[in-house]
Amino acid sequence: MAALAWLIIPVVAGLLASVWAGWAARPPRSITDPSSLAEHERFRAAMERSTGSGRADEK
Repeated sequence: MAALAWLIIPVVAGLLASVWAGWAARPPRSITDPSSLAEHERFRAAMERSTGSGRADEK
């Protein structure tokens, strides 16, 4: 039984490594996608908005 465990461990590790390699080698997402650009613009607009009642140095 111990010999079987010593054989299964490398097989499982090899399978996990091949899954990870396939995931890491996938093609990158398109950066020219209009919906992606719109999402980024909404994110930037949200980050620029003030969430507080004002800063002490603004008068």
